Amino acid sequence: MKRLTQRIPAGDADANAQITDTLALPFEKRQKTRQRARLVSGADIALQLPRGTVTRGGDHLVSETGELIEVVAAPEPVSTVRSDDSRLLARAAYHLGNRHIWVEIGNGWLRYLHDHVLDDMVRGLGLTPEKQCAPFEPEGGAYEGHDGHHH
Repeated sequence: MKRLTQRIPAGDADANAQITDTLALPFEKRQKTRQRARLVSGADIALQLPRGTVTRGGDHLVSETGELIEVVAAPEPVSTVRSDDSRLLARAAYHLGNRHIWVEIGNGWLRYLHDHVLDDMVRGLGLTPEKQCAPFEPEGGAYEGHDGHHH
């Protein structure tokens, strides 16, 4: 079984590097540093990254033998709200963050892992959540470095 022990952040990854396989995981599993998983090819791997590492779509993981595996953010159930009213989106982001909910922020939209209670709260703020199945890449947090480690 391959052991993946090092992460190269997407921004630092060599675009010409020879990728040998892909690891598609939902966000919850991309926060875990010790786990067994299955690559897209079907091969089983052991993920053994430094504690506190969060993998993101586009990151490369390095095996003990130097093979490169690309991380893909797997589609998962999310709720997306859209609005041209930036104040309304900011209020929704504030209230979601106040509940310690991971939020992905785009131009004119917010996304969070689907939860009907949160959907009701967001509706109460004047937005209409749309349930989707999409990759989820939430904000990293104010103290998370570009390498995914918390300081």
